[in-house]
Amino acid sequence: MVRSPSSLPLDFTARAQPAAAPEPEVPRALTVGELDRAIKRSLDVSFDAPLWVEGEVTGARPATSGHLYFGFKDDREDASIDVAIYKTNLTPRIRAMVVDGARIRLRGKPAFWAPRGRLQFVAERAEPAGRGALLEALERLKAKLTAEGLFDPAKKRPIPVEPRRIGVVTSKTGAVIHDICKVAFRRGAARLLLAPALVQGAGAAASIRRAMAELSRVPEVDVIIVGRGGGSADDLSAFNDEDLVRAVASCPVPVISAVGHEVDVTLTDFAADARAATPSQAAEMVVPDARARRQALAHCRARLVRAAHARVRDGARRLAEAQRRLGDPRLTLASFQQTLDDRVARLGASARAAIASRAGRLASVERRMGHLHPSVRLGHEAMRISSLQARLATQMRAKVARCAGSVRELAAGLDAMSPLGVLARGYAIATTAGGRAVRDTGDVRVGDTIGVRVARAQLAARVTSVDPDAGDAATRGPRGAEGR
Repeated sequence: MVRSPSSLPLDFTARAQPAAAPEPEVPRALTVGELDRAIKRSLDVSFDAPLWVEGEVTGARPATSGHLYFGFKDDREDASIDVAIYKTNLTPRIRAMVVDGARIRLRGKPAFWAPRGRLQFVAERAEPAGRGALLEALERLKAKLTAEGLFDPAKKRPIPVEPRRIGVVTSKTGAVIHDICKVAFRRGAARLLLAPALVQGAGAAASIRRAMAELSRVPEVDVIIVGRGGGSADDLSAFNDEDLVRAVASCPVPVISAVGHEVDVTLTDFAADARAATPSQAAEMVVPDARARRQALAHCRARLVRAAHARVRDGARRLAEAQRRLGDPRLTLASFQQTLDDRVARLGASARAAIASRAGRLASVERRMGHLHPSVRLGHEAMRISSLQARLATQMRAKVARCAGSVRELAAGLDAMSPLGVLARGYAIATTAGGRAVRDTGDVRVGDTIGVRVARAQLAARVTSVDPDAGDAATRGPRGAEGR
């Protein structure tokens, strides 16, 4: 039950003195302890039963004592309260539930912690109430940038092993730059260039972008560390800014993100070329350890000396073994020279025999191929061509004579069958005016003009009479004549 403020049992004034006192009464001042106890009693009376509160988790951090402390804020208005969950009420489920950006419901009571004068909400139970607005916005931004390829591992550039100069973007008054310098100088010589920037609060993201841009314009800067110490989700919100994440991804110099502690994760960690759990680890990543290198060089030198001595000993042993097996080199050379002389002599004899054999074969081939010489072959072919030409001429003349005789015979037969030959024997051909041959009495009438073709002339005649009987007698006459 929550009581109204007017019913709170607060008494911050002392009791009044009797009215008869002649001089005014000075009110008694409360001590801080009395005020704290009065506030605590008021809270205990006002909230005598547990209540449920819903909000968004921010800055969750487990303490070494086992208790869990975090901020609880209202995402609809500017209001927040500190929350404590003691280890006696903590369960694995609650630990997994209470993360930055989560929206949960807590059951408990408000309490006043007198040693620090702090109002807090002591929770004994927690339930999920959905995702917080900040977490949802952050995950939407992460999904968007992932889809654009800003977090693609294939785009990550290698961190230089021995950078000429290391750029650092962080607060000039914070502990980060001191931690980086301490680690860098402990590991060996390192040239650091600090670009101061705000790492928390309004304008932090823009300040970090400007510092990165200034460092990227320095030619000697080979790598940039962007870092700050740990803090709540609100403290690290600048490193989730979209413009800053894009600036980290597009920076022409490799970037190492060293924001917060190992459990803190921001979007710049995904966009950077490498992530360090702490700023000190970032310094260890880019500054070579001079002592370790000297030890490694000494170890390599010792191994190299041992290997060289072993190689020399092995070479000496092999040389002695070779000398023992080889013996006196002069005798060996003389033996090889004798073998060489023998083989030279055998090679000369073999070459001379081969030359003689091939010379004999060449002479035999020349004799056999003499009649196949081109000039001889050309003469034979010329004679053969002349003979064939003579035979061809004789055959052509005979063929022409035979063809001429055949032509004459065919001309005589054709002449005998020609109509002109018939006309030459005294016959004539009568044609109508249209040029058709008169074959019967019905082809002409009395008075028609007809043409008469004789052997050497063309006559024009007029029909004066048509006698069918005379035609039959004329037809029978010639047949009787041809029969005789």
